[in-house]
This record gives sequence, C-alpha cells and structure tokens, in this order.
Amino acid sequence: MLLLTWPLTQRRSTVFDLTIRPAIDADLTALVRSFGQVGFFSDRLRRQRQGRGMLLIALRGAIPVGNVYVWWEPAEEPELRERLPGVPLLTHLEVHPHHRNRGIGTALIREAEDVLRRRGHRRVALGVDVRNVDAQRLYTRLDYTEWPYPPVRVPEETFQIFVKSLVDMPIKHA
Repeated sequence: MLLLTWPLTQRRSTVFDLTIRPAIDADLTALVRSFGQVGFFSDRLRRQRQGRGMLLIALRGAIPVGNVYVWWEPAEEPELRERLPGVPLLTHLEVHPHHRNRGIGTALIREAEDVLRRRGHRRVALGVDVRNVDAQRLYTRLDYTEWPYPPVRVPEETFQIFVKSLVDMPIKHA
C-alpha cells in the first residue's frame, strides 16, 4: 500500500509537454527500457510502497525521460544523520542523454522540492560527485549551498553535500 499524504495529480510542465508524477509499479518496464538499472528502480518502488520515499518520473508521452528519488527516511551516511537529522535527500537525479539540457532536471528538482514543502520539510539536501562540476553549477543556480564540512566518502565515490532552505518559498499546487 502506498502511504502518501499529498495530492497525487499529475503536473504538466511547459518543458516539452512534460508530465512529472510519482512512479507506479506499472512504470518499471518503461523505466528499465529508458535507463536500465532494474535493481535500483525495483528497490525505489518498494521503498515508495513502504512510505520511505518517492520516485518522481518525468514523461514525454508514455516515455520516461528523467527521474529523481526523494529519500525521506534517515540517511545511510553517518555524517548526514549527525549533521542534517531529519532532512530529506534528493538522490539519483537522472535525465536520459537525448533529453539533457532542456530543463527536465530542473523541473524534477522543483517538483521534488514542492512535494517536500507540502510535507512540511524546511530543508533538503543532496550529494554531488566532487568531479561533476556541471551538476554542482546546476544546484548552485537553484539556490543550493555547499555545506561547511568535508565531502562525504562512500565506497568508490566522494560527494560534496549541498543544502537548500525550503522556507519562504511558495508551494505550487498540483
């Protein structure tokens, strides 16, 4: 059973007639066709059914062109649990290579922020690979700021953490 406490209407975006909505189990085949990663998407849909987060997808017609997972359970990384307790995370923002640089990633982030504001969250955080300068530029443009601590290291990756205040930003109603 999906435990959600906000309206689940689809939102139409002006970005290439884009629809952004929570994924459902029936989307798994299309997500895997567009992005691969059957294990990742199966896990995130399971977590969503358990009320532990939300997988948002961006669609052009019936084709998934982007996704982001909103993680509202405690962070796996001890540094984040200690320094940002209760702060949800945006994870795994991905836009299909043929649809990049068209505002889809920005639209997904904004929708995720709106979901979090409707749930009463005051801040959001995310991690960016320290080598991904383009993503860091995007998040800075969207008013995320680097946290004042060292990057977080996990096996095979190092992430710079960015945080954004969601206070005093209007909630967009679906």
